Amino acid sequence: MEYLRLKKNLKKSFVGFKNIKLGLLGDTATQFLAVALRGYGYEAKYDLEVFQADYNQIEQQVFNKASELYSFTPDIVVIFQSTQKMLRLFYELESPAGKLQFASTQLQKLEDLTEALNTNASGCKIICLNFPEINDAVFGNYSNKTPTSFTYQLRKINYELMNLSQKITNLFICDFSQIQNEYGRQATFDPRLYIDADMVLSLDSLPVIAKSVFDITQSLSGVFKKCLILDLDNTLWGGIIGDDGIENIEIGHLGQGKAFSELQQWVKQLKERGILLAVCSKNDEAIAKEPFLKHPDMELSLDDISIFVANWDSKVDNIQYIQKFLNIGFDSMVFLDDNAFERNLIRTHLPEIFVPELPVDPVEYLTYLRTLNLFETSSFTEGDQERTQQLQDEAERVIIQKTFTSEDDFLKSLEMECVIKSFDDFNIPRVAQLTQRSNQFNLRTMRYSEVDLRRFIATDSYTTLSFSLKDKYGDHGLISLVILCWNEDSVFIDTWIMSCRVLRRGVEHLVLNAIVDVAKQKDILRVVGEYIPTPKNALVHDHYCNLGFKNIGQEKWQVDIEDHLAKPHFINIKR
Repeated sequence: MEYLRLKKNLKKSFVGFKNIKLGLLGDTATQFLAVALRGYGYEAKYDLEVFQADYNQIEQQVFNKASELYSFTPDIVVIFQSTQKMLRLFYELESPAGKLQFASTQLQKLEDLTEALNTNASGCKIICLNFPEINDAVFGNYSNKTPTSFTYQLRKINYELMNLSQKITNLFICDFSQIQNEYGRQATFDPRLYIDADMVLSLDSLPVIAKSVFDITQSLSGVFKKCLILDLDNTLWGGIIGDDGIENIEIGHLGQGKAFSELQQWVKQLKERGILLAVCSKNDEAIAKEPFLKHPDMELSLDDISIFVANWDSKVDNIQYIQKFLNIGFDSMVFLDDNAFERNLIRTHLPEIFVPELPVDPVEYLTYLRTLNLFETSSFTEGDQERTQQLQDEAERVIIQKTFTSEDDFLKSLEMECVIKSFDDFNIPRVAQLTQRSNQFNLRTMRYSEVDLRRFIATDSYTTLSFSLKDKYGDHGLISLVILCWNEDSVFIDTWIMSCRVLRRGVEHLVLNAIVDVAKQKDILRVVGEYIPTPKNALVHDHYCNLGFKNIGQEKWQVDIEDHLAKPHFINIKR
């Protein structure tokens, strides 16, 4: 049983794992859910420190400022209210008017909970499980037609909860309703456990729910998949293009070709929401590209692919090349290949990459991949949709750079322009996303929500700066952000994040100059920075040293304003 396997993980050492403090509030028994969550945490090298409220103490913990929950100072709070208790409340209503307002009343309670959490546990993220359906069979199918039925009101609650999560940006939904749809009511609910122990989750469903909550938790901590690497033959289409020819590969709307076409449609949707697509195929490049260029039933085009690698070299070597080009971690990658030998080769030599064990029958590929929830995210902005084009623009810059003998001449030729401005309503979603996702060029790795950022803007104790860059080859979009905290005679760099795409373009010099300029306006004497090491940000270990800061101990660095000379760069500034 999966639950027992996860429980065994709790006996192992969590030393050196990343700590996340998670508050678990439920109106039913939650101790088994906590065990499963910690078990998954171990496997991802997280030490989930879980606070469990006493039974059915959600409101007492949230509305009491002196509660144990707030003493615990959680990073994330999980709210699990059961449909069973919701049904009980509904049955207690005697008037039709009360039943008509039931969804609105329950949503207001949820909104009050989130507002109290944001007030009393500022900076925490909130994960709320939505409500799987119970057909109480009072109205039968007519329940879909009458607003006074429980089914009608429950579906309204789930719908309005989604709207509420758009309004409260640090509120995230664990889709318990979808999980029950997939596995079935009998698999997720055990009536005997409910009657005897007031548990609404069956032991078999506990790991599935825990995994869904943990997926959100990981994405909130900046761990998520960014790239899908695709084999071609018998993965994106049926058959071998080099042997069968373009006319005979299986793709389209007939027979088994439908399975491959629908897989491609899914992959294209991933690209549209910001997942980078790469091709890694043992093939002649011209032959491998032929279906993308000439086959009328291809859903994917070469414009959808960030980097296309087709040759007869080892896939291990080719994926390492892809990783260097994309400049993302191996743990941000997923590799799809129908060949078991190639899958095992990647698992052996590049173990950080997730390699799904595709079914033997291609008809089952897509159904299987959807169940894995490989691409959980905690944010989505319009900028995500532009990533593939940005990488293709970068590939063009790399080619052009090789024609220059002077680095300065190349940078001048780019005709770079940077817009510097404070955070605002337009860019706050993207800024929040960068704080949650950036790992490499991130000096302190602070994760902030839109609520946090608006709090910074609203106080004179902080100054925010955003930097957007474009050149003659394309628009990089938002490439750096800084959050400054003002003290009496110094300014502390709370956050400095930069896109690795623009390294060695002079942006770090431009940003430091901007920080110093703001400090001078406030008659500040010193700029203080801090480097907090993580497994992923070794890239910026010497960042402050390289910029002329002096070490003042404990990874703190300082530069005196009067000693600072403006750093050179070739970027035109717009404000």
